[in-house]
Amino acid sequence: MDMFTPIQTAITDTLGPLGPIIIAGVLGLMLVIFTVVMMLRQPEDPMTKLKRQVRAPGGNAPREKLRQGGHNEQLDRFAGFLEPKDVAELSKRQLMLTQAGYQSRDAVRIFHFAQFALGITGLILGVIYVNVLNADVEMTTNKMAMWTLGPGGIGYYLPQYWVTRRVEARKEQITRGFPDALDMMLVCVEAGQSLDQSIVRVARELRASYPALADEFEIVAYEMKAGKDKETVLNDMGERCGVQDVSSFTTVLVQSASFGTSIAEALRVYASEMRDKRVMRAEEAANKLPTKMTLATMMLTVPPLLIILVGPSVHGITQLGNMSR
Repeated sequence: MDMFTPIQTAITDTLGPLGPIIIAGVLGLMLVIFTVVMMLRQPEDPMTKLKRQVRAPGGNAPREKLRQGGHNEQLDRFAGFLEPKDVAELSKRQLMLTQAGYQSRDAVRIFHFAQFALGITGLILGVIYVNVLNADVEMTTNKMAMWTLGPGGIGYYLPQYWVTRRVEARKEQITRGFPDALDMMLVCVEAGQSLDQSIVRVARELRASYPALADEFEIVAYEMKAGKDKETVLNDMGERCGVQDVSSFTTVLVQSASFGTSIAEALRVYASEMRDKRVMRAEEAANKLPTKMTLATMMLTVPPLLIILVGPSVHGITQLGNMSR
């Protein structure tokens, strides 16, 4: 133990009380980077390469590579720690990213890679800030831990915050554009077009104003053209959007197809209900406005009014005290 005492003392004098922990963290980071580099250089399994060539048309490996995308093979090597082990957690994460508008097959892996990369970057920036930029400033242990680990935690949870905001914004856009989409679809169906043709037309017309809803209708159109079951396609749309109005709409269409009722009549009734709901949402927002304005008015009006009314009296009292002296 005596031979390590000078080394520990030198580390503590240079990096502060958390010097050994910082060195251990840097060594761990270097080990992780070395492991990642070695995994990238790891040659592909011959059996995996053979299976990919067999699955490709005519045994053409480059065609399979074009189908999968260039980055997919790199992420496949890290699928063990870039994807949740639990199937339920993986499905939940895929659904959340799909509702945020990320339809890629590698969305879950990219999400976890972004968490990992931003967390490590934030940790490095925290170490640089504490030990390089503020090396001359005396910091307590708690403050050093906060400035070192805080940026890493922020970087790790930043993708989660971004995706959550994207999901909320996308749901809001779909909710606002859905009544107009139903009106367009009703016009197309009553004009003699089929449901598939009306969906394609609505997707094209909504592209400029509501791109998220247009993307969902385009996915439905492509899946129907590919021969997928219409009921499954509509139910998948309701699940991807995550909006109750869209889920109810897909249920109405499925029931109309199952019972053989008129789709135009079902669209007319449901479009009327969606217009009424949009009016009610606008009225609800308008009814909330007076309460918000009252709070803002009180905060901005009452303090100046009190200063104007009470200020002269306070000034007079202070002057009266000076005169009595």
